[in-house]
Amino acid sequence: MAMDESAFHAARLAHTPHPCAFEKALLAGHCRCSYASLHALAERESVSCLSAQASAACARFKSLLVSNAGFALRIAPGEAALPHAKQMKLECGGLTGLARALDREGGVADVSDLVEAARVLYGGLEAAPYSEIMRAVAAFAVRRRRG
Repeated sequence: MAMDESAFHAARLAHTPHPCAFEKALLAGHCRCSYASLHALAERESVSCLSAQASAACARFKSLLVSNAGFALRIAPGEAALPHAKQMKLECGGLTGLARALDREGGVADVSDLVEAARVLYGGLEAAPYSEIMRAVAAFAVRRRRG
């Protein structure tokens, strides 16, 4: 018997005390994180964070991405839930943009390391160069399904 969506989310919250803010990017193979822990739940994969501090920092960065991404993603202020493709652009493009802003040649090797490096370099995530990061968000192309 298939688990309905609300039951899945309730079970996920119970099993994932520190959800990964960049779960979609990690599951898509766009990046890795030293604190990521993969779980299978109801025939789906989810990612939790092994560090409460890293989880909070990543959640803060993602929140700042969302608040700066209105134009890049063509979303209205306060738009509740983003569709999957826009979430992918936000997560993957945002991490790619941050890596570029930090002059990381290899791209996003470790999400938590990248976010922490930005926090230290800029004196806080609020001071990151979001105009530069948003160019990467806007440019990120979600792969189309084959077939």
